[in-house]
Amino acid sequence: MLFDTHAHMDDRAFSEDREAVLQGLAQKGVAFVMNPGCSLESSRNAIALAEKYPFVYAAVGSHPDAADEVNEDVIAEYRKLCKLHPKVKAIGEIGIDYHYEDIPRQLQCKAFAMQLELAKEVGLPAIVHEREAHSDGMDMIRAYPEVTGVFHCYSGSWEMAKVLVDRGWYIGFTGVLTFKNARKAVEVAAQLPLERIVLETDCPYMAPTPFRGKRNDPGYLYRMAEALAQIRGISVEEVAQITTENAKRLYRIA
Repeated sequence: MLFDTHAHMDDRAFSEDREAVLQGLAQKGVAFVMNPGCSLESSRNAIALAEKYPFVYAAVGSHPDAADEVNEDVIAEYRKLCKLHPKVKAIGEIGIDYHYEDIPRQLQCKAFAMQLELAKEVGLPAIVHEREAHSDGMDMIRAYPEVTGVFHCYSGSWEMAKVLVDRGWYIGFTGVLTFKNARKAVEVAAQLPLERIVLETDCPYMAPTPFRGKRNDPGYLYRMAEALAQIRGISVEEVAQITTENAKRLYRIA
């Protein structure tokens, strides 16, 4: 059975069939789902899903696109949600993204730092979104050595991944592993210690081949497992077992 370590099942893309998708996951080999928040509102929605479905877990946090909402009041609300809801297993999705820069870099970094500080305070792992901001992202990680977690939808180099793994972080791979032009991701996945790799869909985005262009969902996670199995020369069953154990260890799920 597989663990989708990053799935936005609260997204409006699932408004019409969310329950059907979630109820059908066991038949598709998916036993666990982590639903991270992207804002205060989506964090609350993620918790609601986690409370409704025993196999769904939640994270709370503001994505870089929502960095402008992060202030002391929002942090206080996230702190309260962590204490009130035992199925909140991480702070995320947080980080920095310099691709579009709709939110100023300085504001993104401030929001990231505040949420890393929260992760340190409450003792939870962080789910990090980092895009085209490798240098600043690593500087932030070094500033908070007590915090570990996962760099989701990993897009960095092998050298950066090695530093993260040496510091106790996990690396999350999406359907990018199945793309023909995914040379960098494949190279990193080929070299990382297997015990530091987790799989994710990042749904409804990043659908794997041959479903590119369609709405993604956790039922497609098997494609990532197949790709990783081929890259590492092991069975899909081994990949499923190892990455699920990794995810449970990452999120401290018994």
